[in-house]
Amino acid sequence: MSVPVVDLGPAAAILGAGLVIAAVPALWVWLRHRRRGSGSVLRALTVLTLVLVFDLILLGAFTRLSDSGLGCPDWPGCYGHASPIGARAQIDSAQAQSPTGPVTHTKAWIEMAHRYSATAIGGLILALAIASVVAARRGRLPISPGWSVATLLWVGVQGAFGAWTVTMKLYPAIVTAHLLGGMALLALLAAQSEVYAPRPLGLGPGLRRALPVVGILVVGQVALGGWVSTNYAVLACTDFPTCQGTWWPLMDAAGFALLRPLGRDADGGFLPFAALTAIHVAHRLGALLVVPAVLLLAWRLLAGRDPAARGPAQALVGAVIWQAATGIGNVVLGWPLAAAVAHTGGAAVLVTALTVLLMRARAASVTTRATPARPVRAPALGS
Repeated sequence: MSVPVVDLGPAAAILGAGLVIAAVPALWVWLRHRRRGSGSVLRALTVLTLVLVFDLILLGAFTRLSDSGLGCPDWPGCYGHASPIGARAQIDSAQAQSPTGPVTHTKAWIEMAHRYSATAIGGLILALAIASVVAARRGRLPISPGWSVATLLWVGVQGAFGAWTVTMKLYPAIVTAHLLGGMALLALLAAQSEVYAPRPLGLGPGLRRALPVVGILVVGQVALGGWVSTNYAVLACTDFPTCQGTWWPLMDAAGFALLRPLGRDADGGFLPFAALTAIHVAHRLGALLVVPAVLLLAWRLLAGRDPAARGPAQALVGAVIWQAATGIGNVVLGWPLAAAVAHTGGAAVLVTALTVLLMRARAASVTTRATPARPVRAPALGS
């Protein structure tokens, strides 16, 4: 049975389900914070959405790593239906042909759970943007509504990448971009929550320069990690600290061609195993650079004893240790699903903590520029 690449028929039902799901936490936040003003409600909604996006990133990792990304091979529905219940016959047929293939009832539900959750979060971000604009027009918003509007626009981009992930059959560059887009959404919400309640963090010139550099290194390493996962290159090396019994195994740069389908090289041939090895080893080499950089930054921040740095710096230390443990565990334990999902979670914590630190450092520089210098009083005559 042919399946349309894009079927908008069930879109209304899925959108409705997402809005109903989103209404529950939105109502809870409003009831708890409505007496404290619009700013309090919107900040609480931002923080709640941040937590739910973190959960969605873990669910997305679980969907990808459990091979459920094509559990429903069309978009936005499942074989033209709003849920796998209506697609039971088609899923039965696909599962009968390939019991361990990409389409099974379990995988279909995992994939659709991810879509329902993403739609609900989109509904929360839409509500956040609308409420921010309304509050700003009434003069009741302490920050620019541009933050929430930018977040809404970005979640639309994420939705497009989610659709392309399915319609382009797990094209590695698209899947990796979808992961990075999720991290960017997390960073946008973390930044927005800090703007609502600034905690200035005064840093010396060296740390002010180091903070964005470490951030760039972490984003690069997250991209490499996504490339490893997307290309199923984790098990190219099954020993640690060596790879295939040697410190420098046979590698092929074909793995880093961006414009190619999954499992293929740029010329359409099968991707050689040495290419997967190169992807894996590159991520290890990146870790040798990123881990010391993050730990050194955290140590310098903690040595400064500024309360605004303590929580995020401790999160950096914990996340780096977590990443090292789960990364090694993925290799020596044969890529267990729990460790693989946990590794993605650690990356999300790193991105969030660095975003918070960057925003607190920015708040300190803004405060410094906004504070007028005190005039120097001339000494009295005769003194």
